Amino acid sequence: MSTRTRASGPHYHFKPYNVGRWIIWGLYALVLLVSPLIWTSGLSHTMLSQMGIGIIACLAYNLLLGQGGMLSFGHAVYSGLGSFLAIHTLNQVSAGAWTLPVSLIPLVGGLAGLFFAALFGYVSTKKSGTPFAMITLGLGELIWSMSLMLPEFFGGEGGISGNRVVGKPVMGITFGPQIQVYYLIAIYCFVCTAALFALTRTPLGRMLNAVRDNPERVEFIGYDTQWVRFLAFMISGFFAGIAGGLGAINFEIVTAEVVGALRSGAYLLFTFLGGATFFFGPIIGAVLMVLAGVLLSELTSAWLLYLGLIFLFMVMYAPGGFAALIMMNLRVAAFGKLGRLWTSYLALGGTALAMLIGAAAMVEMLYHWQLNAALGPELSFMGVSLNSERIDAWFGASMLLLVGLGLFELSRRQFKREWDQTQEEIEKEIKRRETL
Repeated sequence: MSTRTRASGPHYHFKPYNVGRWIIWGLYALVLLVSPLIWTSGLSHTMLSQMGIGIIACLAYNLLLGQGGMLSFGHAVYSGLGSFLAIHTLNQVSAGAWTLPVSLIPLVGGLAGLFFAALFGYVSTKKSGTPFAMITLGLGELIWSMSLMLPEFFGGEGGISGNRVVGKPVMGITFGPQIQVYYLIAIYCFVCTAALFALTRTPLGRMLNAVRDNPERVEFIGYDTQWVRFLAFMISGFFAGIAGGLGAINFEIVTAEVVGALRSGAYLLFTFLGGATFFFGPIIGAVLMVLAGVLLSELTSAWLLYLGLIFLFMVMYAPGGFAALIMMNLRVAAFGKLGRLWTSYLALGGTALAMLIGAAAMVEMLYHWQLNAALGPELSFMGVSLNSERIDAWFGASMLLLVGLGLFELSRRQFKREWDQTQEEIEKEIKRRETL
């Protein structure tokens, strides 16, 4: 009986391209490219530049919060110190002491962020959870207090200013016009986003997720969780420093505010609002951060109060942030069941809008009554004249708030029933497909 043997040789497996991922990254690059051509005003270019810087900073912070489960209250230290080192480097280049292209100065900020993250992270990452958060808070307050004690480095209350137009133009690029600075920020933004996304696909990124989810099991299989957190902390500090260096070039001035608790709180707040559990969530959060800080602050003096209410609302009803809302609805749409929910969405949106208008009218009247009483009792709110001293204005705003709140709760309960039923049908469909 004869047997035939087959010669063994190398086997090649070709993984197909992820076309959807290429399309998404292509659209992301296209948006960065054409945005200043659509919004052409100087304010728009400034806001777009701040959005690019905010995207890098929030993505760097989310490497700790979302990927590693490390709640930091002082991450502005690394972007802020990166800004100070970058502005000092820019001044040295302007004085002719150093020779360095302006386009590479953000890397100086990145190296500064990496250095201080290695210095402070070695201490803070020895702990996790609440002790880690408290250590970062203490370090943040320490650096902010030092900014007032060391005016030679931090510039005191006036900060450190510089001039980004240095040396001879290269291909006509002087970084004088804001649009040239924007495209420099856009290039760094795209590269840093791609690098941070690639990091999530590496063994270090996967191990960081494991440390977040179950550190005891990671220790059991032989990995040092403190070392994993420390590496992630340094990488996060590097990208935060790049964001700080870009901020120094963009504004040409750096003050002590960049290392303060308000900046660290903004990173935390808007990363959470965007969606810390998804990679693109901090991108949404960074856009919201700039819109809130520039547009909302110009519209009303009570913008911080509105921001706090939005944060409270999101924690109560959408703890996953805007990214989670998008992904949940994309899942429903993939199974062709989003059409049945549109009436519930309209009811939720309409009742929420009524509730918010009533609350905003009361807030604006209260602020006007307390802060602008010398201008008279009349104020304009959404094109309507309100009198902050008349009882009918307060009664109408409070009734709109209460009625909107009651209808919103009824709409929410109805939506929850329809949503739960839709999810049950989706789960049944998934099981049916698995049995085929």
